[in-house]
Amino acid sequence: MVAADEDALICDFAETYHIYQWRKLSVKYAAVLAFGLREDSRIRQSLSKSRVTLDLMLKASMVDALNILVWSKSKDAQKHRNRPESILTMLTRDRKPENEVQSFASAEEFEARRREILERSINGN
Repeated sequence: MVAADEDALICDFAETYHIYQWRKLSVKYAAVLAFGLREDSRIRQSLSKSRVTLDLMLKASMVDALNILVWSKSKDAQKHRNRPESILTMLTRDRKPENEVQSFASAEEFEARRREILERSINGN
């Protein structure tokens, strides 16, 4: 755990046990305390590479189900349009890096990509 994310472990120990200098503990005692941390602790989420807790996932699933139920009774549902986007999907999908840089080898490539983006935004895709 220490090798994976020591800062998360320090924060969890401080929050849960009010231990601010965990290195003064014996290794066995620190391991027992680490094992006793909640499932949604920072270190456990860091180790599982999860950004969302199980509790939040279940809540998002319930809201999604309710949204679909309400939407299914609407005129939009009869015409198969404006289906609500899943909150769970929004929470769990991989995000693109915000600072993604795109480069072009020529002005023609740039203009072609620009036209594609403009057409997509005009068509609503």
